[in-house]
Parts: sequence; C-alpha cells; structure tokens
Amino acid sequence: MPNQAPEVRITNFNEVALGYTLDLAMREAKRCLQCKKPKCVQGCPVEVDIPAFIKKLAAGHVEGAYKIIKKTNALPAVCGRVCPQEIQCEGQCILGKTGNPIAIGRLERYVADVYLHRDACDLLSGERACPIIDPEKKVACIGSGPSSLTVAGHLAISGCKVTVFEALHELGGVLVYGIPEFRLPKQSIVSKEIKALEELDVEFVTNAVAGKTFTIKELFDQGYQAVFIGTGAGLPRFLNIPGENLRGVFSANEYLTRVNLGRAYDFPDYDTPVLRGRKVTVFGAGNVAMDAARTAMRLGAEETRIVYRRTVEEMPARKEEIEHAIEEGVIMDCLSGPTEFHANSDGQLGSVSIQRMELGEPDASGRRSPVPVSGDVSVLETDLAIIAVGTTSNPVLLETEPDLKCNKWGYLEVDDNTSETSMKNVFAGGDIVTGAATVILAAGAGRKAAKEIARRLNCD
Repeated sequence: MPNQAPEVRITNFNEVALGYTLDLAMREAKRCLQCKKPKCVQGCPVEVDIPAFIKKLAAGHVEGAYKIIKKTNALPAVCGRVCPQEIQCEGQCILGKTGNPIAIGRLERYVADVYLHRDACDLLSGERACPIIDPEKKVACIGSGPSSLTVAGHLAISGCKVTVFEALHELGGVLVYGIPEFRLPKQSIVSKEIKALEELDVEFVTNAVAGKTFTIKELFDQGYQAVFIGTGAGLPRFLNIPGENLRGVFSANEYLTRVNLGRAYDFPDYDTPVLRGRKVTVFGAGNVAMDAARTAMRLGAEETRIVYRRTVEEMPARKEEIEHAIEEGVIMDCLSGPTEFHANSDGQLGSVSIQRMELGEPDASGRRSPVPVSGDVSVLETDLAIIAVGTTSNPVLLETEPDLKCNKWGYLEVDDNTSETSMKNVFAGGDIVTGAATVILAAGAGRKAAKEIARRLNCD
C-alpha cells in the first residue's frame, strides 16, 4: 500500500497509509486462491467470510464485498487499519507459507472506505430501508469504544432503542483518545461510524461517568431492559521505580489523551498543554508504545527511543508499526530496562538509569526471560519519559457495583456463551473482560453480547 514518505510524515499527523486504488485492490484480491477450507476465516475473531468478500472485490463489486463484511464486522474501516491481521486472518493465509499472504486488512479497509459515503442504513446493515425502532426495547451501553459501538449497531438494526453513555466529552473511547490520527483518522472514519448510529436513533450521552453520575440500578429503574458494559481497561500500570513521580514522567494514557483527544497536535487551533520533549524515552514495546514514540517524533523531538527488556523480534507491537517507527527515526534500545529516574537542577526529569539485560535460559514454555548483566548500568539523558507497559481495569464503576463479580486481575467475569455478567441482564465485553487487547476482539465480544440481548428482547 502506498504510504507517505518517512521524512514527510514525521512533519504531520495525516494518515501514513494512503490506501489502495480500485486497480490495486482488485489486483491484490485476484491473488486469493479461494480455498475450500479457508483458514483465514478461522483466524478472524468475528469470522468474516473473507474469501467471499475478496471474490466480490476481485470482480469489482465493492458494494457486494461490503455487505459480506458487514454481516459480522461492525467497524470494518477501523479494523482494516488497526487490527493485527498478521497474527489473525493473514497469519492463517496459505500463501504466507511460500510468500506474502493476501493483504486482507488493506482490502477490508479499501471496501469500507469506498462505502463510507453511503447513508446510515446502508452503512450499518447493507440494506436501503432503515429498521423501525421499538422504544420499549431499551438497552444501555456504558462506554463508547469498539465493543459498545458494535452492540449499539447490531441492536439498532434489530429495532432496539439504544443509549450509549460516555464518561468523556467526545465519543469513540480508545479509538479517539488512544490511537493517533496518523493511524486512525477521527473525522473521516470514527465520526462517520458514530454519525451512522445517530441516524439510526442511537442516543449518545457524554460526560456521564458510570458509578458516579448514575448506577446500573438507576438504568434499570429508568426502563432499560439490558445493560452492556464496555468501559475498557483505562487505568495505566507503572514501573514502580524511584523518581517516577518527577515532572516529565507520563503514562502513555495521559500523554496520548492530551495529544489525541485534546488535539494538542493541532496547535494553535487547540491549546492543550503537552510537554514537547527534546530527548524522549518510551518504556514498553506494544502498539501503544509505538504510538507514543511516533507521536513524540511528530511533536518535534530531536531523539526518541524505545527501551525494551527483550529484542525487536519479541516486541508485541504489530510488525508494520515497528517498521514505520524505525523508518521515522525511532531508536530501538533493546535488552535494556530502567531502574531509576533522576531530576535535573530544576527538579524536573533529567535522566534515567538503564540496566543492560541479556536473555537467560528458556523456561518451560521455551521463552527466554531477560536477566540483568551485573554492573552494566548507564545513565541516559531524557527530559520526557512515557510509560507504556500496559493497563488494568478502571475501578470507578466496579467499586460501586458490588454484585459485579471480578476475577483476581480485576476484570469482569462473564458467561463464555452469552457474555452475561454475575448481574442478570448485565453484559460486558472488550478490555474490561479480557484486559488490554485489540479492536477486533472487542468488536467480537460486542457482537456476541448483542446477539444474546436481541434474543432475550425478541428483536427482529
């Protein structure tokens, strides 16, 4: 897929990948072998009929391809951009054994982008006629991330009246506050999906914090017959080393929220304060870490590095994101771990001690754990540190709902078949159940819950 050149894209927040033309999309689609037992479908969390949509696209039938995708995937334009296809559908493609697998994600993105100009009913259901909404079949969704949006879309086209409650002032959840504009455009993609839901009579309520401004019991008292919890896992983890409370040390959540949701990248149109570091150090190696590092580069950092205790080959981030980061000048400082942050003469972050690591003997699973190299500690100058080592569940709602049963990690327990929690007619899905995962897994969880809710409410 054509991309912005690295030296150009680090000066802007425009989308890096420029997308396929119809000719490129059809040429790629024609590479598909149309396997009789397609493993790619097995690798898709929402079980999109991949060979069928690709066959339509290969023939130039974009509308037919879109309708096939939309039967199971509520957010194809989003998933085509941010899902780890290389370990899901594309990872199962038989062509990957001898060469390059079919670029399934890019084809899904192309089909969805072409179709985004359609009206809401077409966009959500593939049907010209909008469903008749039954105002008595009321469902509440808590959170407006990918799992809740999937639930809302599925139930809206089934005729249910859905209200989505969002704690922040803007809709989209992690799609808006967590993923940078250069990976997922907000106005042209996320806002379009939300607008389509609004046109199907889905109601959105912002600045509504579950557990503070309302309780689940109050929702049922207001006539809601089912509640879906899709609040994500937004509480950041930290390193728990000395100096972590210095000015200049941020969680990736706060840093990316300031830049993405607060539009700090669009100064002076938005005047959200954000520290524009000269020498930036990011700790972690997942997609969030790559997002933070690449964002810092675009905000003018002279040097940005990823510090990771293992090697590049073991980084959990998508291969494409790692490659893009390296192309943009991000330094991969592997086999390294922080031990202490140090203040400068002004009392702000000035440096960090780095312990050199080596990989030890394999454990029972075959994975080699990093082991400190005795005496090999150096001091790295840095004026902005970003901690991207994972998240956990936000306790605000859970602490006020004692009837919700959680596991030992603090995530909600749900029935594997229905996604129902320990509270009757209260369902949950996404990161609040699985821990931090992918958009497509959250969408898959939302789809499962929505099907059960629709069954119980006898929706068409």
